[in-house]
Amino acid sequence: MLPSDVFRLGVVGLRTRKLRAALSALGIAIGIATMLVVTGIPASSRQAVADRLAALGTNLLRVQPQSAGDQPAPLPAESVAMAARIGPVTGVSAVANVHAVVRRSDLIDPYDGSGLTVLATRTDLLAAVNGTIRSGQFLTTATSRFPAVVLGSEAAARLGLREIRPDRPAAQVSIGNRWFTVTGILAPVPLAPDLDQSALVGWDVAGSLLGFDGHPTVIYVRCREAAIEKVRAVLPATVSPQLPGLVRVSRPSDALAAKRATDSAFGALLLGLAGVSLLVGGVGVANTMVISVLERRREIGLRRALGAPRGHIRLQFLAESVLLSALGGAAGTAIGVAATLGYATWQRWPPVIPPMTVAAGLGGALLVGVIAGVYPAMRAARLTPTSALAA
Repeated sequence: MLPSDVFRLGVVGLRTRKLRAALSALGIAIGIATMLVVTGIPASSRQAVADRLAALGTNLLRVQPQSAGDQPAPLPAESVAMAARIGPVTGVSAVANVHAVVRRSDLIDPYDGSGLTVLATRTDLLAAVNGTIRSGQFLTTATSRFPAVVLGSEAAARLGLREIRPDRPAAQVSIGNRWFTVTGILAPVPLAPDLDQSALVGWDVAGSLLGFDGHPTVIYVRCREAAIEKVRAVLPATVSPQLPGLVRVSRPSDALAAKRATDSAFGALLLGLAGVSLLVGGVGVANTMVISVLERRREIGLRRALGAPRGHIRLQFLAESVLLSALGGAAGTAIGVAATLGYATWQRWPPVIPPMTVAAGLGGALLVGVIAGVYPAMRAARLTPTSALAA
């Protein structure tokens, strides 16, 4: 028989028993929908957890010079650019202590810096440390060349500044006996708490007005999580080829270990739930097809008496089983995707529907149809015309 003939034979069985076909397809649809829901919802939850853990800096490394005698060996001025050349690195920024004093007024003791640090800062710092501006704006390519400063949250509080208001004259602070205009105030930075007590000035203006020599004090490196250990291993020799032993690199965050453990636990859970769902759907289809064979013995006997070979009988029931599972799989996929999207949106999670799960749902439905239809098809083909018609 041609494939089109096999398809028409399979459709005949479904069309003549519409209610039973619908209920049988519903069974496989529930199984596939369950598989998608129990994989999609935990995947969305896992993504929400991953996003929260990522905010804790799971892929952030901190590079600093170590002391060589009384003074730390400075990092080369080119170390930031060299770190950016590492393949898995996705972002690099740096700050440098310029050893200046910041004061709210020039009438304050020149040596009273309120325990604050003045840092030369690159304009891409916020992206590297997941920082945000509470008021005003951060340094830009333009403002970093002029005497502008952004204050950390604690630094702003100590200097008596709460917010930047456009309708008022810009506040100024004295840094190294020069006046700097306050353009922004940072929100607390959990990944780099030392920035909370710092006054951040532009990299260029620090060199022209504060005597900054261009050597970074701290380099913040972000990279792909999967390669973080490898990046950490090569960073010392990359940023300081001559003195790699005098470079200290922070170890990966404990949050990264927690994130990986979460991924592993969720993966095992999803695999088990998906297997159970497919098993339930397959048993339902097999049961339906066995009953169908028992009820259609006269039809099978008549077709055999008219000359239909056993192979055609097998193909007929196998095609019916596959079509039944395909209909259920398509309906179950649509139901599962809709349920996952709805629940994730309600929980305010990022909706995640793994493409492999959708493909596995449709492919699994077809596979279940084949497996569930093999025994009923073989049983139908073994019936002789006389025994089938006598039933």
